[in-house]
Amino acid sequence: MAANYAKLWKLLIDKNINKTTLREISGISTGTLAKLGKNDYVSTEVLEKICRALQCDIGDVIEFVENEEH
Repeated sequence: MAANYAKLWKLLIDKNINKTTLREISGISTGTLAKLGKNDYVSTEVLEKICRALQCDIGDVIEFVENEEH
């Protein structure tokens, strides 16, 4: 299983919020934002900060998908 943050990016579009604003309102670092952009794992603390800032549920920002086999 792999983390996928496509739902987060769609939510930002729906709320008309850019990534810089997300970083500012949630208090996450630019490095963490880069990890999200690469679908890397981040801590639940980071996900909680994002959910609080966007007033949403964790299922609105992350989903787990099957790894594609090469």
